[in-house]
Amino acid sequence: MVTSFIGDYVCRVDDKGRMLFPSAFRKQSKSASPDRYVLKKDIFENCLVIYTIEEWNRQNELIRRNTNPYNREHNQFLREFYRGTVELLLDANGRLLFPKRMLEMIGAIRDLVLTGQDSRIEIWAKERYDAHQFDEQQFAQLAEKILGSSPLSGE
Repeated sequence: MVTSFIGDYVCRVDDKGRMLFPSAFRKQSKSASPDRYVLKKDIFENCLVIYTIEEWNRQNELIRRNTNPYNREHNQFLREFYRGTVELLLDANGRLLFPKRMLEMIGAIRDLVLTGQDSRIEIWAKERYDAHQFDEQQFAQLAEKILGSSPLSGE
């Protein structure tokens, strides 16, 4: 069963780099290993991404099917894709410990926004997340462009 994360949560990182993982996300996780996650820098945005271990394995399978490590270009992609990736473990108090270098990558100091994005969770510096919004008209146009021209499944 695939986990689908929903919701936006403002969280605070303590001086040691620990953050209380939102209980809603813990409840939504259908992972067989609910205390293990993988953290990496997003490809397109200045944020981090958390995957359940099962979703991470699914992503790796997709990458294996589409890359050849003996192709120079693919090898460069693989190196960058996996750069800085780290496994996170929930501690007994429900906290995640973020490596300082990962938070520095996205300019986060204390306040974070965790936002469910279906099978993954994005982590943003709060100031960047608040500034990174479409207005309603832009979002409506994007939704129409992506979803408006094809029939919705199930109809």
